[in-house]
Amino acid sequence: MRRRLVSAAVVAVALSGISVPAAFAAGVSGQDETFLKGAHQGNLAEIAAGEDASKNATSACVKKVGAVLVRDHTKLDADVKTLAGKVDVTLPASPTAEQEKELAAVRAEAGSTAYDTAWLTAQETAHRKTLALIDQELEDGQNAEVVAAARTARPVVAMHLEMVRGGTCHEAEDAGTVGAGTGGHLAAADDSPATVGMVGTVTGGGLIAAGGAAWLLRTRRRPAGEN
Repeated sequence: MRRRLVSAAVVAVALSGISVPAAFAAGVSGQDETFLKGAHQGNLAEIAAGEDASKNATSACVKKVGAVLVRDHTKLDADVKTLAGKVDVTLPASPTAEQEKELAAVRAEAGSTAYDTAWLTAQETAHRKTLALIDQELEDGQNAEVVAAARTARPVVAMHLEMVRGGTCHEAEDAGTVGAGTGGHLAAADDSPATVGMVGTVTGGGLIAAGGAAWLLRTRRRPAGEN
């Protein structure tokens, strides 16, 4: 009888959510690998574009947005590189040839207001592509950590898109420093009551199940007749 109770306790702990880290340790799918590589190259391209704007933009707004891109994509890329190393995915060493070509075309307008317009237009296109990459991972990704990284990045990239939407500069859209790697304060937009409730349920369920397992073991150790 005691053996059956101990087995039940082990099962209860396993179902409590303590097994969740196993999902994070899982390997990556082709989609996960595609996302990590694409996100890394996108980050490199945005950092390069932001640094270029700081040198060649004619308006203070475009310079500010460029600085925001460097700030946020540097943080996001640090997480991507750490995660890629963890799941054994080799990342490209540079942006794609297309991304480099697009930046060169914008840079050709340096020294004129045409640069600012070209830069904003290019960044709108780039961030739309990045959002599509992220949404694909959220829909089809298999590795929990890679999907979590995509979820963290989405509100940041969406904010950047608002800053350049329509080829017009909107520096006021900057929500401030993003805590990439921890979900960031921007990711709080995804903390809906349903999501928070689900997390609370899993965590609370884990504690309850673990406590129940301990109670079962203590009960079987009590001398006969003790309440």
